[in-house]
Amino acid sequence: MDGHDSDEPKQNTTDMAAFVQNLLQQMQTRFQAMSESIVTKIDDMGNRIDELEQSIKDLKTEMGPEESPSPVAPSKPKPDDSKPEDSCITTE
Repeated sequence: MDGHDSDEPKQNTTDMAAFVQNLLQQMQTRFQAMSESIVTKIDDMGNRIDELEQSIKDLKTEMGPEESPSPVAPSKPKPDDSKPEDSCITTE
């Protein structure tokens, strides 16, 4: 036996540590990019919702006060709506 056998486990451990460190860095970078992408998309959706609300307000203003009641009244739940068999979801 020569002296290289005792160095091999240390080298494997060092290589493994470097690999894991690199992998964790890549995962952190990807996670950060995904987080930024999600935040950007949420901000975009918020802006679109704001624009939609403004468009609705503009349409209400154009309609004038004589038509201010909503053309579609909020629907009240029907008594039959609470039955589970009327549901679209089946439990089978």
